[in-house]
Amino acid sequence: MRRSLTTLAAALGVIVAAIAPAHAQSRVWHARATQFENRPALAFGVAWYPEQWPEARWQTDLQLMRSAGFNTVRLAEFAWSTMEPEEGRFDFGWLDRAIDAAVRNGMMVVLGTPSAAPPAWLTQKYPDTLRVDEDGKRAGHGGRRHFSFASARYRQFATRIAAEMATRYGKNPAIVGWQIDNEIGPPSWDPESVAAWHHFLEQRYGTIDELNRRWATQYWSQHYNNFDQVPLRATGQHNPGLLLDFKHFTTATWTDYVAAQAAAIRAHADPRQFVTTNTMFWNAGFDHFALHRVVDMASWDNYIPDGRPDWVANGANHDLVRGYKQRNFWLMETQPGRVDWVPVNRALDPGQVREMAWQAVGHGADALLYWQWRPARNGQETYHGALLGADGTPVPVFGEVARTGKEFAQAAPLLADTEPAAQIAMLFSYDSRWAIDIQRHHKDFDPVRQFLSLYRPLRTRTQGIHVIAPDAELGKYRLVVAPSLHVLTPPQAERLVAYVRAGGHLVLGPRSGMKDDANALWPKRQPGPLADLLGAEVEQYYALDAPVGVQGSYGAGKANIWAEAIRPVAKDVEVLATYSDPHGWLDGKPAAVTRRVGKGRITYIGGWLDDGLLATIATQLLDGAGIRPVLADLHPDIEVGERSGAGKRLLILINHGAEPHPIALPAGASLVTGDLAGGTLSAHGVALIKLR
Repeated sequence: MRRSLTTLAAALGVIVAAIAPAHAQSRVWHARATQFENRPALAFGVAWYPEQWPEARWQTDLQLMRSAGFNTVRLAEFAWSTMEPEEGRFDFGWLDRAIDAAVRNGMMVVLGTPSAAPPAWLTQKYPDTLRVDEDGKRAGHGGRRHFSFASARYRQFATRIAAEMATRYGKNPAIVGWQIDNEIGPPSWDPESVAAWHHFLEQRYGTIDELNRRWATQYWSQHYNNFDQVPLRATGQHNPGLLLDFKHFTTATWTDYVAAQAAAIRAHADPRQFVTTNTMFWNAGFDHFALHRVVDMASWDNYIPDGRPDWVANGANHDLVRGYKQRNFWLMETQPGRVDWVPVNRALDPGQVREMAWQAVGHGADALLYWQWRPARNGQETYHGALLGADGTPVPVFGEVARTGKEFAQAAPLLADTEPAAQIAMLFSYDSRWAIDIQRHHKDFDPVRQFLSLYRPLRTRTQGIHVIAPDAELGKYRLVVAPSLHVLTPPQAERLVAYVRAGGHLVLGPRSGMKDDANALWPKRQPGPLADLLGAEVEQYYALDAPVGVQGSYGAGKANIWAEAIRPVAKDVEVLATYSDPHGWLDGKPAAVTRRVGKGRITYIGGWLDDGLLATIATQLLDGAGIRPVLADLHPDIEVGERSGAGKRLLILINHGAEPHPIALPAGASLVTGDLAGGTLSAHGVALIKLR
């Protein structure tokens, strides 16, 4: 464990550099589904579990898949007990035959390592591999993800099965990629995890005196004499530095867990086979930017639990996932209609399954796989949406999926080597999200909701946003918006200062620059390391139980939830808006300021402003940066996404509404496929447009 935990992400502020796959660094990554030149540029497929069905049924299933337009199957991710029915005895014969059958039917194959669901022989013989919850209760067998992420023994078994699979299939040309585990995330509080936590803190801080200094442990007599005294906790009334470092620890541990299996695969695999791990929407379990440094590309599982998609918010998550590697991604799972794990498992409306597929492509997906092909006859997910019924025949949504598959096949050559276009970036910081969640100060200050409050008006007006990490390269963006960059390190601040001085426009939202990466207050008032650049500081912040007025160049409106009174220090600071709060602390105080510095500009918005004000702000910011939408004056139901590259520009238009809407295309634009006729996009319609 001490060896494994020295592989830590540099973004966490520890002394060891992140693992980076040498083969991924040394080759050009093509913007298409696979790195095999003779394969389709778009992958369209489904999770298939042949081990659950008689082999006599396989050919029927694969023929039906082909009729749906599928060219990809994902196999084996939960099949550990079938591949290794007893410790050390492997049986891959069934998987050989399943892969061969898939190939005969024109399928590409993604193999999943099965470590999300260990077999009963493993957990019975080695109960120390089972995870322990924060209250000390050890998990039992029968679910999934019930292993300890810090267990050295479990790592050995997981990497062994991954290596056995890669040895057998790593040179098989049908295998285009590998998915490690499935939706990793739950930590553990077993003794091995506690020991790993103490080692992590020692690696991070070097000495216990430094930890005490960074966490300010004089408070409430929290002083520690050695690392072994520090409790491993994720919740409760604990030091904010400890709680944030718990997230750093889970990130480092999961990163090493994934890296170990990735190394086992790469030792035997064709370098063109990608390695990824599928993540979940807005998952806060670990820093996804840091973890994705050890895989080739991002992939995620996109579900609409209530069957009522908010297309803007869903698009933001696509953009976040693309930002993990700043390259196109795979949508490894999505629902063919409904899920089965919320109070009311409503199905998507007719047309929306196709909508969501094309939205993913518009935001950078080069692959879309449904979960799942057919429900098992028993098990925890028999009610989940699938493409076949219990009788093995297609369900009603099958036709919509098949239509999508036909369109994907037609569009793939055009979309090859293209990526989502954007002139604006938004910064998403896991440290900031965690730190705010640890001490919200206002119960409704949800950092994801606050991010979306600014993303929404910017995305609908600019029709393209890249979501990136605070330490990403910024030079190509005209506008960079950080809705709440609460945790800010000196290196990050230096990059932002350089961006502004070189000509960029940086926009900061409330609570920015308040904490360092140990969750301690900066000694300088907000925005901390950027206060000198701004030429202003936050005089005081206030949690609001009622709206206060805001007025100025943005018009008149309200601030809700949070408001900061800003005090200009430099003479050249411009006040953009002030508060109207009669008899209150905020009355007449600046709510937003801006300053030109060097060739660029920095703006600070101190309140959580209402949607009307944010819409005006978005328009003014984009106008000031010279950013224009490709298509203007569209109905709010219409989503536009541009993919460009290799001398091509393509628009994906989606009508997320239940009524048709007019769309005026620019001169020289031509329809490739879809539902645009007579200048009108039909209800729930999709159109792929080629621009001159």
